[in-house]
Amino acid sequence: MRWLVGWSSTAAGAAGIGSAGATGYDGETLHPVGSQLLWGDPDPLWAVGDWRPDEVRVVKADAQTRIAVLGTCGATDEELRRGLFAARGGALRHLTAWPGSYTAVVQVGRRITVCGDLAGARPVFHTAWAGGTAYATAALPLADLIEANLDFGHLAALLAAPEVPAVLRDTTPYDGVRRIPPGHALVLRAGAREIAGYEPVASLAVAAPPADPDSALDGVRDALVEAVRARLSAPRHVPDLDPGPVPGMGPAERRAARGMPVPGIGADLSGGPASGTLALLAAGLPGRPGTLLGHGTGAGERLLAVTFNDLVVGGREAELERAGTLAANPRLHHVVVTGGEETLPFADLDGPLTDEPGPSLVTAARHRARFAAGSADHFTGHGARQVLDAHPARLADLLMDRKRRHLVRPVAALARADGSVMVPARVYGAARRLARTPYRAGMELLAERLIRRRFDEPKGAVGASLAGLTWARPGPAARWLTGEALAEVSVLLQADRSSGGFAQRPGEFRARAVLARYAADLRVLEQAAEIRSQRLHAPFLDNQVVRACRALPEALRVQPGARSAVLRTVLEGAGVTNLPPGWGAPSHASSAAATRAGLRVAADSLVDLFSTPLLAEAGLVEARVVRKALRAAAAGEPVPLDGLADLVSLELWLRRLLSRRGTCWTGTPARARAVPSGIQPRRDALASGA
Repeated sequence: MRWLVGWSSTAAGAAGIGSAGATGYDGETLHPVGSQLLWGDPDPLWAVGDWRPDEVRVVKADAQTRIAVLGTCGATDEELRRGLFAARGGALRHLTAWPGSYTAVVQVGRRITVCGDLAGARPVFHTAWAGGTAYATAALPLADLIEANLDFGHLAALLAAPEVPAVLRDTTPYDGVRRIPPGHALVLRAGAREIAGYEPVASLAVAAPPADPDSALDGVRDALVEAVRARLSAPRHVPDLDPGPVPGMGPAERRAARGMPVPGIGADLSGGPASGTLALLAAGLPGRPGTLLGHGTGAGERLLAVTFNDLVVGGREAELERAGTLAANPRLHHVVVTGGEETLPFADLDGPLTDEPGPSLVTAARHRARFAAGSADHFTGHGARQVLDAHPARLADLLMDRKRRHLVRPVAALARADGSVMVPARVYGAARRLARTPYRAGMELLAERLIRRRFDEPKGAVGASLAGLTWARPGPAARWLTGEALAEVSVLLQADRSSGGFAQRPGEFRARAVLARYAADLRVLEQAAEIRSQRLHAPFLDNQVVRACRALPEALRVQPGARSAVLRTVLEGAGVTNLPPGWGAPSHASSAAATRAGLRVAADSLVDLFSTPLLAEAGLVEARVVRKALRAAAAGEPVPLDGLADLVSLELWLRRLLSRRGTCWTGTPARARAVPSGIQPRRDALASGA
């Protein structure tokens, strides 16, 4: 893991804080473990972890005016300096408009500004500490700093309604540690904090101005090309040299066995449109995107393309064939990674402690097998579906804008998939109801569903679309929560007075919530499946790419096959035209088959995991109910598999958190770490939640 951490103190307390650290509760000097100091007193900032030299840049205008950029940023030092001068006057948005994925911190006198990203893949956290405010890009260091206990209300919300901002609010799994919403910045002035949004908010009073599809597509192409170019133009990183041969192993097998990536740049190549687009863009742009000369294959211009082939669950033969056709490009070096039962979801549950819990913990070993065969800088297509596809609730947005004719093609596609002539009327009626339902009524409806335990939803593609035509919906694991936990979440919904949904249309609101949920889980996956000396790149979650995708007209988004059509246009604009037949076709094989196979293989170990679960000790579930659901899923009964993944991953995360030793800080007593007293059974949880 890598993060930055710092704090802003009050003027009175500034004397006790210096570049060496800070004075803690018992007079000890505090500073992060394994850190490098970027600037010191009175408001210090550290970079913690195995940052590469080119990933940490500090540009100064004078002793009290400077900017630190951590991550992959395509801006030059001169552009950073101009951005610093503009930020000194209060402008923030341009600090997030450079290509790449990064976190920017600006210091102007005693004012500190930390910018989060639009998707939520690079979040910012803060907490009150020592009379001021401590901030970081990871929650666990702040939880260690204040010895935070678990926030059981947040854990209940993660299971009951993980895509509802009104329930999650700004909380984290650690009590007292807060999260900055996506699209916002944390502004600190001598310890006092303020949350400021840097994105313009559209008005509901008038319809949005009509967007030109051609210029919007050009914007997506330019943003993606710049995002890829920012990674290619960064200095190449060579992992630690191979210590020597192993009998019976080639260089690639030896590196994978020792957890070392191949030097250079590579990409996933699943056969789908997202990963294929990034691989072809990276291979086609100038600048030698492949491995370094003298390392690996010795082909300096070739990009390493990695395809995962599941030998247990079939159904993706067409995608694998398309990946092989794309890999015939002479600028690509193709590697196929095969996976057996050991790479199924739930099969291998050993792994490191992540900053937060996430459902991807149950599939981390599956992804790690693919990443281990990748390069030191590895492109992934994660996030393309969330930023390009249309959420079903966007049909209501079209009705609000009086664009009914654009509903014809998506509704007709659903009717063909279902084979029923009643589908258009059902979908149109649901979209019309949502367009006329206020945000407040949508939250109250969800609270009622939780209280009355109404979790049954229609099946199939039409059922999924109808279920999505709401302001909010219960999470897949909500059906297994205790009545007390569900009541606590419903109280939060009924007490919500935020304006989060009032300034947005329901489709836009749902799409942003889904993106934030996915980005948070991808961050968990990167930490759980991390390969030493490797960097995973997800350009679709870059700020500029997210902005360009949001500018796409809704009428274009909702059409069947819109994502593959957009990416095909992006490639054509970049000069790539020879795509294989069927490229972009949706896969009929679902990950649900692999998940169910993994549940079958790991059923006994999962039942043992929930023999005495910490979730039951916390009052969130009943162990007997979860064990019954696991056995039913292993037997093939129709059980929400993603809900079981939520339960298992949260239980795993709690066990790893409570079994950890040490802390993120030096100079602290042994007690100074998160959750020092373990799980404390909750009493009167409704009173605390209200």
